[in-house]
Amino acid sequence: MTALPLVFDAPRRGMPRRHLADLTREEARAAVAELGHPPFRADQLARHFYRGVTDPAKMTDLPAATREELTEALLPGLLTVVRHQTADNGRTRKTLWRLHDGALVESVLMRYPDRATVCISSQAGCGMACPFCATGQQGLTRNLSAAEIIGQAVAAAAAMADGEIEGGPGRLSNVVFMGMGEPLANYARVRKTLDALLTPAPHGLGLSQRSVTVSTVGLVPAIRRLTEEGRNVTLAVSLHAPDDELRDTLVPINTRWKVGEVVDAADAYAKKTGRRYSVEYALIRDVNDQPFRADLLGKLLAGRLAHVNLIPLNPTPGSPWDASPLPAQREFVARLRAAGVATTVRDTRGQDIDGACGQLAAADSISVPSVAVPTPTAEPTMELGAEGDE
Repeated sequence: MTALPLVFDAPRRGMPRRHLADLTREEARAAVAELGHPPFRADQLARHFYRGVTDPAKMTDLPAATREELTEALLPGLLTVVRHQTADNGRTRKTLWRLHDGALVESVLMRYPDRATVCISSQAGCGMACPFCATGQQGLTRNLSAAEIIGQAVAAAAAMADGEIEGGPGRLSNVVFMGMGEPLANYARVRKTLDALLTPAPHGLGLSQRSVTVSTVGLVPAIRRLTEEGRNVTLAVSLHAPDDELRDTLVPINTRWKVGEVVDAADAYAKKTGRRYSVEYALIRDVNDQPFRADLLGKLLAGRLAHVNLIPLNPTPGSPWDASPLPAQREFVARLRAAGVATTVRDTRGQDIDGACGQLAAADSISVPSVAVPTPTAEPTMELGAEGDE
């Protein structure tokens, strides 16, 4: 397998057109005023956008003569559905989106009896180069704009409200940044997205902080920045190995910031917020699922404000990586719990619809612009699709 380099700086590509969701409320009102309209029209546009209304004809509180001009200027279409795939009797829907430049990203909407969660992407591709992750092996195309990220959540909220997911109309309750890309490598736009998710309607989706999860492979300076800025969203750390020797190969960012540094940064976040963090751990057969590694992980996390979320790997056909067998999973769980570490096994959704992050985009990769690094022929994968908050 070809080893890809780490890519921190996204390639310079043409970003999408300006969108209301990229602007602060004051900036949006100023933009409307520049077009010669009363500033309060920006608030009306925001109300429609966050309710998922895209058809100007349905924006009946706007004068008919101004609808096309205002929506064209501030609500341009940024996400085009390539296709939906459903699973779990219609309660899981994965969407492949095409962006303005042809780049492809994915989101997954999952409905449970007590909640509905959407997993969203923050980058087209990923520069973190994890060898078992389909997205990591595609390389990094570019960062998404805030509006492109927010738009995925807004579309999911509208799908729930309109009853498009099995179970009838409902409400989007959770958002997780566990789709394509490393969220903290696109920090400013992810931070803007958090503001939109948490701001009450009509200027946001009005979600609670504890219902939003930001995942990272361990960009320690960005974790510290998130801590300093005082948000109380759930932090999820994709660890995948308890020891530096193995993690250097599974999660190449570990060559910059070691396991101890990542966990210390997560501890500081937990201390500041009072919220425990989630440790994501993909169980890979004969790679990181040995009993002694469970003991190492238990020793590492014992006494910390952490919860382990074990993820049976969702393998891709032809990939050398495979999920740990059930006996190995059970042994791993038992050893962690014996060490006093809270542990659950993630409910894997959408395995029959290319449910792992990057698989749909890889299937359509002929349409994706060239990326920062070459895409190898092998495309192993990591499970995408369930929240890191328990």
